[in-house]
Amino acid sequence: MDSLAQWLDRLERLHPRSIDLGLERAEAVRARLGLVLAMPLFVVGGTNGKGSVCALLDAMLRSAGYRSGLYTSPHLLRYNERVRIDGAEASDAALVGAFERVDRARGDISLTYFEFGTLAAALLFAEAALDCAVLEVGLGGRLDAVNVFDADCALLTSVDLDHTQYLGSTREAIGYEKAGIFRPDQPAICADPDPPASVVAQARGRGARLLRIGQDFGYVEGHMQWRYWGPGGKRSGLPYPALRGVHQLANAAAAMTALDQLHQRLPVPMQSIRTGLVAVALPGRFQVLPGRPAVILDVAHNAHAAHALARTLRSHGRHARTFAVFAMLVDKDIGAVIDAVKDAIDCWHVASLHGSRGTEAGTLAALLAARDPGKPVSSFDSPLAAFHAARRCAGDDDRIVVFGSFYTVSDIMSALAAP
Repeated sequence: MDSLAQWLDRLERLHPRSIDLGLERAEAVRARLGLVLAMPLFVVGGTNGKGSVCALLDAMLRSAGYRSGLYTSPHLLRYNERVRIDGAEASDAALVGAFERVDRARGDISLTYFEFGTLAAALLFAEAALDCAVLEVGLGGRLDAVNVFDADCALLTSVDLDHTQYLGSTREAIGYEKAGIFRPDQPAICADPDPPASVVAQARGRGARLLRIGQDFGYVEGHMQWRYWGPGGKRSGLPYPALRGVHQLANAAAAMTALDQLHQRLPVPMQSIRTGLVAVALPGRFQVLPGRPAVILDVAHNAHAAHALARTLRSHGRHARTFAVFAMLVDKDIGAVIDAVKDAIDCWHVASLHGSRGTEAGTLAALLAARDPGKPVSSFDSPLAAFHAARRCAGDDDRIVVFGSFYTVSDIMSALAAP
């Protein structure tokens, strides 16, 4: 039997294109497998915030005693992170077994890495006696492999510019793709405060029941607690989510609205919601590591996420200086990310990401010289080298923020987790 690592290496080379949107291949193999997810399904899409909403839903559902499946991407340290059953990562053996079954069923149908993984996760969920499952869209929505399964409740966290080469160059085009997860007569929760008209049109055209933040549900911030309001009424005295960030209340409100919409099938007591808010964990989302100087890990990799990161940095305590450890992929709008966060940064440590999609440190340094002149910029061959240098420069009253890509954060997390 091949190992999980061998399987993943094979899957990366199996399909001629790493991203190849379309439902035909995944749907054909799903049908061959006779694969149906009969439990209530939450499907979560959006430019940013998908992972946070998935984690919040899973934490609240499991706090209520439900056996929940959670499928997310990408992973930070191990592929197993993508597939969780009742909070536990799927084992290597379980994943390999599911890959083998998908491989046998596909015959001569070529699947992408993500399509293969989505069908394998669904196989494990279908056989795990789950009460419910939470599925995170990989890219877009309408043509994403997750969309071969029908959402009982769809959630759209935000719509902004990212993956424009696949989804379109405007919010209208991207919103159309992301709202493709909506289903007739089912709730569609939108946490974007200003969604493009295409989202509303898709909901109407598909016959979904659209609930919008600020109109149908929302939140009110308090000093130590916050208040939720929505179709099911008001809930006050709520603890702030364990996930840090100024945007997390919108994510929490969306998750609570989704649970309210399915309360007849999955009743979740308020105490379970409170417990879930406090217990939720999601590495790499404004994750603050213990010790001094403070180290913050954040996977922000587009302008929308970078604006949220900058707002959270400004609201997160007082620090003498902020050092950035920064590396990005070449197909991202690097200039827009720099512009969004530069006012919160005092010193830049930029790094190369290797591979076909990586940006060289010299390219980042040149962009910073033009967009954030006057601040010190140092270049390094890897995020880890940049991080070590930042640690040498930073004092106890400073902070280091690592951001720009999942790969950037993963490099640092892997090193810090090593014995």
